[in-house]
Amino acid sequence: MGKPRLIVASVAAFAAALCGAAVTASAAPVVQVSAGSPPSPFSQNKQNEPAVAIDANDPAVMVAGSNDEIDMESCAAGDPGTCPFTGGVGVSGVYFSFDSGQNWTQPTYAGWTARACLGPAACVPQVGPIGTLPHYYEAGLVSDGDPAVAFGPRPGPDGTFSWANGSRLYYANLTSNFAADRQLETFRGFEAIAVSTTDDVRAAAADNASAWTAPVIISKQSSTTFSDKEQIYADNAASSRFFGHVYTCWASFRSNSHGQALPVPLTVARSADGGRTWVTKQVGPATSNGINQQPDGCVVRTDSTGNVYVFGVGVRGGTSLQLMYKSTDGGAHWVGPAAVAPVIEPGVLDPVQGRPVMDGVAGARVDLAGGPNVDIANGRPTGVGATNEIFMTWSDGRAGLNHEQLMLTWSRNGGASWATPAPLALSTGDRPVYTAPAVSPDGTDLYLVHNSFTTPYRDNTTDPRGLVGEVRHANVTAGVPSGWTTLERVPGGDPRGSSANSLTSEFLGDYVYAAATNDRAVAVWNDSLNAGVCPAINAYRTSLYTATPGAPPNVLVACPSTFGNTDILGGSYPDPTP
Repeated sequence: MGKPRLIVASVAAFAAALCGAAVTASAAPVVQVSAGSPPSPFSQNKQNEPAVAIDANDPAVMVAGSNDEIDMESCAAGDPGTCPFTGGVGVSGVYFSFDSGQNWTQPTYAGWTARACLGPAACVPQVGPIGTLPHYYEAGLVSDGDPAVAFGPRPGPDGTFSWANGSRLYYANLTSNFAADRQLETFRGFEAIAVSTTDDVRAAAADNASAWTAPVIISKQSSTTFSDKEQIYADNAASSRFFGHVYTCWASFRSNSHGQALPVPLTVARSADGGRTWVTKQVGPATSNGINQQPDGCVVRTDSTGNVYVFGVGVRGGTSLQLMYKSTDGGAHWVGPAAVAPVIEPGVLDPVQGRPVMDGVAGARVDLAGGPNVDIANGRPTGVGATNEIFMTWSDGRAGLNHEQLMLTWSRNGGASWATPAPLALSTGDRPVYTAPAVSPDGTDLYLVHNSFTTPYRDNTTDPRGLVGEVRHANVTAGVPSGWTTLERVPGGDPRGSSANSLTSEFLGDYVYAAATNDRAVAVWNDSLNAGVCPAINAYRTSLYTATPGAPPNVLVACPSTFGNTDILGGSYPDPTP
């Protein structure tokens, strides 16, 4: 983190020599999207799970979100061997660009913060500066990340949506109760889904918290509900019969008994009044077992006529599949799930984390690497010229460990049939972790961003590991993408320098993101180039796989000051074949 950095990675000769692939020289320098975060200490220097959206009505305006721990306490506060999430402190970071993603700003608001807890005294958080969504502390809530952002039209005084009214930004995220006392809790359960909105992004970017509404909780909660992995999308094509409606999907973990969190139905909420009120509906069955599991890692999109699509990775008959639900009446009723394609979710089970990893022992968990990312050529903002072609990507392990593939498929008939999934040819050694497509509204250009490991699975924590961020482009002719070129490739450093707050493993989050207009695309991804690898942490992590696990080290004494310093990088890319 630290001051925003420019990374000129578009020097074609250097990039081609480094990566073995052609790289166009038209992109602006890569920039740090998480612009306000310091290079140290951990975990204030940690961001992951970026999302990004373009205002279709004013495409120079962009917004991004991430899990941003800028306001957390330093490891030096209290016990120096712990780096906790400070109770009550939010992590839903927000960033704005008004020049098509070439520069980003992170506003500062007021809220519950531990930013000044730098040790050695135990942390006592207080009201002060925050770099995350405002109004959560005042509402008895905590913004808990998993950011999702979308622009749609603003409703007029009569409730009718029109781009002439201006644009509305929606920011969905997880939220928990600020109060630990159940008698004082704002909602029932562990995690809920909340949505904040603003109609004045320039004021919001200029530190004006009043530009934001108070968060609205949209999930139905019980005392055991853990709502998770949400995504939001606004119907942004004026040709749609549900223009302006907003949809949010998520997985509703309804029981925490024995750590199984079953059942887990896919849930969708819809709003027809600009996010003020919501109707929540369970989509499909709730049963999750070894034979059938409901879609997780959901994605929601709309086409130019108003059809709504929700995708996720689930299991039917013991087989992992990309699944799709579809609504033709604005989310009131759903049909599905339809099987899009089989999936072999990548990674191997890490015995300490109990979760899959790809880069090695104590690696970054990759639970949703096999989850879908989707975009639709819906002709936004007018709907004119829409092909409504759907593109889907994911990381797949069918070729085995160290041979993971970036799979691509598409549908030209509203999901009735799909092209046979095929792996996209990547640079030799690239092992895709998280991927995201973005298609131009007219369906003629397809962009793709991915984070990939560049080293094989390590059975130790001493050998170097590699991470890269890459953006690619293809022309789409007669519905088929071809002629792939590399627009950007940024060496992402060594992921061993990233960390979970528990210090027991690396951490890179669950996704990357991209968005496109007919003239350009923007992409955001995780980066660990400035994260200092800590030998003492590597030794501690190794000990956890033995019969005599050690104690975590004093991070600020034993590690480089930039340990844990993961960033959100972004690039802005004019259409290379206009």
